[in-house]
Amino acid sequence: MSSSAHPPETQRPAAQRIGLFGGTFDPPHVGHLVTAVNVRHALDLDVVILMVNNVPWQKEGSRQITPAADRLAMVAAAVDDVAQLVTGRTEIDHGGHSFTADTLQTLAQEYPGAELFTIVGDDAAAGLHTWTRYDEVVQQSRLVVVDRPGDPVDLPDGVDWIRVEVPRLEVSSTDLRARFVDGRPLDYLVTEPVLDVIVQRGLYGARPDLAGADRS
Repeated sequence: MSSSAHPPETQRPAAQRIGLFGGTFDPPHVGHLVTAVNVRHALDLDVVILMVNNVPWQKEGSRQITPAADRLAMVAAAVDDVAQLVTGRTEIDHGGHSFTADTLQTLAQEYPGAELFTIVGDDAAAGLHTWTRYDEVVQQSRLVVVDRPGDPVDLPDGVDWIRVEVPRLEVSSTDLRARFVDGRPLDYLVTEPVLDVIVQRGLYGARPDLAGADRS
């Protein structure tokens, strides 16, 4: 399944096993892609949707969030040539704060009968009880916890979840934003299509000469 055209979810063929990988993606980096493709493989998913948060309520007020349209464009560039990864804009189209329970409800309507999987990191899983209507999240989907090899996370009894080990790349979106400002290397941390979007849109104080440059 190609994501090159990035049609709305309602226009895509129905899939039976769908992974929901939500995030701010400010910016999307190789760690996000490694997580998505490894979970897709481990669970034999038909598609993984990288769902771009509109207003991430847990981060609101902590820092300035890049506009949703810019983050959507970066994610679209990141997954453009990656099989079975697609960009999700459901939360942006919905507007307001983004809640996983609402998104799962929408996906269940758009993909009748599909099995839904919510993909989260171990840190997010540990704070599951703080999520808005987290009980609905675990009722509507299987929780997939991306974990460090040999360092499992504990979740409350009664939560149906799957542990998937993936190579953990210590890449931080916070650090990446700082690198654009102070000129430290970005090699192998973000893909070139994402970097080109960042430069074209003037995000993070990126230097114009980064676009299309030889960064090897």
